Amino acid sequence: MPAAPPREPAATARPGMPRPEAPRPGAPSPGTLFVVATPIGNLGDLSPRALETLKSVAAICAEDTRHTRQLLAHHGVEQSLVALHEHNEADLAARIVERLRGGESLALVSDAGTPLVSDPGFRLVRAAREAGLRVSPLPGPCAFVAALSVAGLPSDRFVFEGFLPAKGAARRERLAQLAAEPRTLAFYESAHRIEDALADCVAAFGGERPAVLARELTKLFETVLDGPLATVLAQVQADPNQRKGEFVLLVQGAGEDADAKVAEGRRLYATLSQHLPPSTAARLAAELSGAPRKALYGSGRD
Repeated sequence: MPAAPPREPAATARPGMPRPEAPRPGAPSPGTLFVVATPIGNLGDLSPRALETLKSVAAICAEDTRHTRQLLAHHGVEQSLVALHEHNEADLAARIVERLRGGESLALVSDAGTPLVSDPGFRLVRAAREAGLRVSPLPGPCAFVAALSVAGLPSDRFVFEGFLPAKGAARRERLAQLAAEPRTLAFYESAHRIEDALADCVAAFGGERPAVLARELTKLFETVLDGPLATVLAQVQADPNQRKGEFVLLVQGAGEDADAKVAEGRRLYATLSQHLPPSTAARLAAELSGAPRKALYGSGRD
């Protein structure tokens, strides 16, 4: 008699995680929240499993219902949509959790790519998990991962920074903090800020730092520019078409030599700033160490 196949071990709750509530007699089992990745441009990139899930759920929570309806129409799907975006997510999450508890399975999508990656959905997913409900991912497109796969920059270690601050001073401050980061940096950027963001990157990281600018990935006018940051900036400045669309900016991390320069520059700045105005101290420390001035300014303050 053949041996019985081994049974999967019973799932155990992690410490501190609420256990799912036992359904009331006659009540439906709790539903599942499916987090579904959708195309970032090419509508053919929706996976078959994602499509079947979007057809089967009771409703789809969408960042922009008009945008999602276009995707569904392309695939011949009619489905109930619930608008869930940054302005109503906190209020709507509790109601959606109640629907899940009542036995309905729902899907969460963003306008493009994987939900929660610089898109709404965090509050809803956290509320569902805190309620002990099942949250299941349907993986698929993600813009910065797609860009990283074709960039030719180190991809074994990277850090996703999302959108940089919109205001110039805050953006430059954030970039200065990242000047010595050894991992490849990934940013999202919009058309009306891409030129300024690139210029600030040149100032913070140096014009020779390798970079890749991926524009309109998977769409008709997809372009991928690569080279030193100063060269990429010059290409964007020279061609108005390179300032249109949606962007992923990848910047190679600082090497060991750059790390040493920044460390020495900050040491010099800390000493010089005790006797000189901050701007003068940063300029002199940068000249003596070879580190970017923007990475030093203010680094010696408490």
